[in-house]
Amino acid sequence: MTTRVQLPFERPGPMLPAPLLRELQARGPIHAVRTALGTPGWQVTGYAEVRRLLNDDRLGRSHHDPEHASRTGESVMFGGPMGDFETEQADHRRMRSLLQPHFSPKRMRVLRARVETLTATLLDELAAAGPPADLHSALALPLPIAVICELLGVPYEDRAQFGAWSQAASDVTDRARSEQGLEELFGYGRRLVARKRAEGDTDADVISRLAATDGVSDEEAATMSMILLFAGHETTVTAIDAGVLWLLATAGQWQALVADPSRIGTAVEEILRALSLGGDGIARYARTDLEIAGVRIRAGDLVLLDTGAANYDAAVFDDPDRFDIGRAAVPHLTFGHGARYCIGAPLARIELQAVFSRLTGRFPAMRLGCAPEELTFDANVVTGSLTALPVSW
Repeated sequence: MTTRVQLPFERPGPMLPAPLLRELQARGPIHAVRTALGTPGWQVTGYAEVRRLLNDDRLGRSHHDPEHASRTGESVMFGGPMGDFETEQADHRRMRSLLQPHFSPKRMRVLRARVETLTATLLDELAAAGPPADLHSALALPLPIAVICELLGVPYEDRAQFGAWSQAASDVTDRARSEQGLEELFGYGRRLVARKRAEGDTDADVISRLAATDGVSDEEAATMSMILLFAGHETTVTAIDAGVLWLLATAGQWQALVADPSRIGTAVEEILRALSLGGDGIARYARTDLEIAGVRIRAGDLVLLDTGAANYDAAVFDDPDRFDIGRAAVPHLTFGHGARYCIGAPLARIELQAVFSRLTGRFPAMRLGCAPEELTFDANVVTGSLTALPVSW
């Protein structure tokens, strides 16, 4: 009988890896686990294996028997299977083909200037209010929301409403709350699409362009738009918070970026690599029997692709638990790989580069307002984001 390790792993602090996870990684790249809900699965932590499997069609988000599939949590969007088992791959290709043009290099170049302006405005307000401050509410939260609202064509004044629905939809502990939040969010998306169709401005924003695309139904446009709305701000909020925390809490790193702004590119990549210490993973289901690193996986098994752990693989990253903005570039897996590579990655990089180049230039003496272990995180949502980030300068 297979002995399974119970998730989640216990971590001694917000910037410290789970000792058991690192112990398992040293033993090999794949481990039998039991999820927080008590269901069995496999956690893949090796960089080479995770990278390969991210682009392997033998794994997918859907399941041939979803009611009996293993689950990682109660969130409807992230806790278990999603999509139609028979059409998943075709559906995924169609979705990417419809969304990719909206994240083209040309559109991102236009958006970069707007991101810079929004960042500068928020930092002006931060400076005017004076220290101390909560950088989470003053910068990390409002900037990604403002950017994704402009890109999609979502009214910024609705942010509290759709933010609450997003939080509910990602609740990993309460299925009913997650279902209700997702329904509210998608209902909001349907109303927006109907409004855009009525207005008829086919190039005003992403939702308008989707609504005007031949063959795209209101339901499909609404679903894609709301997924982008959620993914386009929640994850970037977490990345900004984590980046500030790592830079300020690691001796010499904030000062190194202040002294040499040309390091912004490598600094952002190191923030993205270090973002998650590992211990969970992207939920996938085996569509057929397969073998991973000598371990037999059966069709229907849950496979967690732990990109966070993979980004700390000592076989690929030298001294991986050290945060170092001068680290030699090795492609991290935070945005995925291959056919599953995040289409929003260029936008996330634009936002992070704008934030950290301007923040270090404007507030070179910034420091944390509390010890890292005093910070609190929302463990009930998928992103596990900070509730506040006190700073001073």
